[in-house]
Amino acid sequence: MNGADALVACLEAEGVDTVFGYPGVAIAPFYNSILESDIHSILIRTEQNAAHAASGLARARGTVGVCAVTSGPGATNVITGVATAFADSIP
Repeated sequence: MNGADALVACLEAEGVDTVFGYPGVAIAPFYNSILESDIHSILIRTEQNAAHAASGLARARGTVGVCAVTSGPGATNVITGVATAFADSIP
């Protein structure tokens, strides 16, 4: 088991069934692990949209919303959506 497998196992244990994201080289192992799990990966055109989609799902379901983006520009592009979810106390 590698780190990506462990992360996916933790997400499954928490009941996460959907991950929104925009993959990149830095998180390729995570997406490979997702393919082997029951978690649905929804590819989004931009990292900003991934964060807002995860927040919207969390609001609608009352559960944890998860988005996964790559490092560098991916991480900076997701900041607004994550900050909005944090400010609104969305898990």
